Amino acid sequence: MNITIRAYAQSDWNAVARIHDSARLDELRASVGVEAFLDLAATYESEGLFDGDVWVAELDGDVVGFIAFDDNEVTWTYVHPVAYRRGVGRALLRHVLDRATEPVELTVLDGNDAARGLYESEGFQLEETRTGPLVGNETFTATGHIMVFTPRRS
Repeated sequence: MNITIRAYAQSDWNAVARIHDSARLDELRASVGVEAFLDLAATYESEGLFDGDVWVAELDGDVVGFIAFDDNEVTWTYVHPVAYRRGVGRALLRHVLDRATEPVELTVLDGNDAARGLYESEGFQLEETRTGPLVGNETFTATGHIMVFTPRRS
């Protein structure tokens, strides 16, 4: 099993859309419900997927995950369900955290215990919990946990 992280290329769009659309359903199933699902094509522009840097993870040559990072915030992290619990999310997260010089923030939906566990195991601390419109489908209400990672000073 070989995980490689590289910069997103336009040719990755179909894989990234499949990853998001599959994993987002799992994320919503554990939180606000799948009724809130909108596919990536409907949300990527308004949610600013490409506002910052985007990296993809390849597992044995297949794109199976992606992460987006903008202004010291992890804005997107998704791993295709076939690659859950194989180190892909951790590799993507470490790719960002290894480059961080300032605190890094992210929000994880309440109920997404696997993702929260990963973030906590990498040193993120719960900063605040908020309830409000679900990012990506504001007609639904969600509770999110804002977590912060503070890099060690060298």
